[in-house]
Amino acid sequence: MKRIIVDYRKLTKEILSLLVEKYPDGYGDKDIISFKNARNELIEAIEVKTKNTIYLVKISTSLANTMENFDDIIEEIDEEITPEDQKND
Repeated sequence: MKRIIVDYRKLTKEILSLLVEKYPDGYGDKDIISFKNARNELIEAIEVKTKNTIYLVKISTSLANTMENFDDIIEEIDEEITPEDQKND
């Protein structure tokens, strides 16, 4: 199983959906995983899994705000996709 560290700014719609599903009321201290990266920097993240991948999403105030406003953000993203964009998928 792959392990991928993801920064808040690089979250996909799918990963964000999984986070909101796993942590519907937000995440707490017990959900946070702490580890040191290759540069010996302390990283704090929350985990979400798919069939083949474990995503460690770095936590921040911005992540918490994004998860809180998930429905509004997804609606905005969906509105930005035009029928022409959907044809190219």
